[in-house]
Amino acid sequence: MDKQELLRSKKLYLFDMDGTLYLGNLLYDFTLELLDTLKKTGRRYLFMTNNSSKSVDDYIQKMEKLGITATREDFITSSQATAYYLKKHYPNHRLYVCGTRSLKKELEGQGFVVTERLEEVDCIVMGFDTELTFRKLEDVSRLLLTRQDLPYIATNPDYVCPTEFGSVPDCGSVCDMIFNATGKRPVVIGKPSPLMPELAMAEHGYTREETAVVGDRIYTDIKSGLNAGITGILVLSGETTREILEASQDKPHLVLEDASEIIAALK
Repeated sequence: MDKQELLRSKKLYLFDMDGTLYLGNLLYDFTLELLDTLKKTGRRYLFMTNNSSKSVDDYIQKMEKLGITATREDFITSSQATAYYLKKHYPNHRLYVCGTRSLKKELEGQGFVVTERLEEVDCIVMGFDTELTFRKLEDVSRLLLTRQDLPYIATNPDYVCPTEFGSVPDCGSVCDMIFNATGKRPVVIGKPSPLMPELAMAEHGYTREETAVVGDRIYTDIKSGLNAGITGILVLSGETTREILEASQDKPHLVLEDASEIIAALK
């Protein structure tokens, strides 16, 4: 199957956002046409992100500022996937959240109690915390070192988050700091776990053969697609370079300079 045939065979596109559709607060010039083309050709797209620093409502507002109209049904986030995992494995647990107020609000909206009283904590959730303080690092370390069987969950494994000026540390980097202090590693929920693609397909009624994930990172975006048994499409508009691609053991099914190539294939 050639590139055009492969792209045309997909009915559900799961898009990473930062580095794929925009960079920081800069929308790529093809993004609006791409989303419009997918709609006009009867396809469905979802925004699938590991970034747990923002709630879905925050993302809707960000998209509006970029000129994209979106609803809650257009997103699948690591925060949502984390809530799904917690409901399945740790229902009614009280959470210590090393994350933003938006992440705490998202989890509270799913029925969880978030507490900073360490004696009440039943489970730790680590997110991409743009409001990180040393107190939070100390609390997590104390809990992991004094409560040996405490569940420890991370929303995503990303080491960096791209910005207009380069990269800043993400959840995975903070988890490494905690590991250096405690020797403890979390259960990781976001990409490259297959959970988000699987949830998206189940909720919207698409098969593996009809679904593709499009993203700029091999170790999260593409790996999540490979782990879920769906097509992984790498774009070179974000973090991954040709050199990184050549060195990677995990290979995407298709490599595009950027996501604008999808427009030409579908037209």
